[in-house]
Amino acid sequence: MNTTEPLSGMPFTFEGKAAMMERALGSAGISILCQDARLSIFYAENLPPHFAALFAPGSSDAVLFGDAHGRYLTALKQKVLETGIPNNAEVEVDVDGERRTYELKIQRTGGRGEHGLLSVMAEVTESRHREKVLKSLLRELSHRSKNLLAIIQGIATQTARNTLSLDSFLLKFRGRLQSLSNSQDLITDSSWRGAYLFELAEKQFAPYWPETAGSMPIYGINAHLTPNAAVHLGLALHELIVNSASFGAISGGAASITLNCREAMINDRKAIEVAWAEVLHDQAEVHEFSDNSFGRTVLERVVPSSVNGKAELNLVPGRIEYRLTIPETEFEIFKRV
Repeated sequence: MNTTEPLSGMPFTFEGKAAMMERALGSAGISILCQDARLSIFYAENLPPHFAALFAPGSSDAVLFGDAHGRYLTALKQKVLETGIPNNAEVEVDVDGERRTYELKIQRTGGRGEHGLLSVMAEVTESRHREKVLKSLLRELSHRSKNLLAIIQGIATQTARNTLSLDSFLLKFRGRLQSLSNSQDLITDSSWRGAYLFELAEKQFAPYWPETAGSMPIYGINAHLTPNAAVHLGLALHELIVNSASFGAISGGAASITLNCREAMINDRKAIEVAWAEVLHDQAEVHEFSDNSFGRTVLERVVPSSVNGKAELNLVPGRIEYRLTIPETEFEIFKRV
């Protein structure tokens, strides 16, 4: 089709064009207000019902939008009349008990004679709501990102303090970052609502659990953890699992580990207790995390402090026991088995 040639057929009449314009305005949800130099509204088209009920020729902005908005719009429109520079305004109006937002695009009309104003008005309630939600999400993302970077910085610093070579540092640091990444994947998949304990534990076990050892030893309550609790419990589990894979039960292919979650109390508040129990190959061995090791710091100080809970690491002959108590502010129980 040649779009450079005029279309065949009878041209639209003026009345036909006006009718089409009215339908277009209605479909787009756009209203038109025309005012004279005294800011009296002498013409309006396609007003929403709330405004249509208030409008009469000669109405003012105060009649349509209320006194406060009327004063604001009057000052702004007088400036547009004086300068000829277009301007925009937003007003919020209560309509049937609901707050609605309208945007007005205002420009001067008329030639050398008396000027007037044309205001094109559209409701922007939903778009403004989406903008507020998006800003809120971006603020939350920024906050979480800063927290995550602080955790990574802490991991790097503490890992460096407790390693003697670059190769050893890189090995441990990469493992801890991968643990953090695994936890973060679950949190992101849930739209930042958190992670279930069983899925979190399975993610941490997966790289180290022997295929011959059977199913992963996770029991009890599958509590849903907040993002904060999920990240820090993931770090604690990583330290326990890597230690076991290096020196303990997993290193020998034995499945003598249990991870159990049960209901508990902390400071007269509901809580859960996540308990790790590991049986060592040598029943007489007392395994020792070095006192200044990053793993022990994570288990006994960093994690319980970060979740406002408490922790206990017991290294007894032939066993490693770790109990972390997490208060109810950091989890929910959706289903009890």
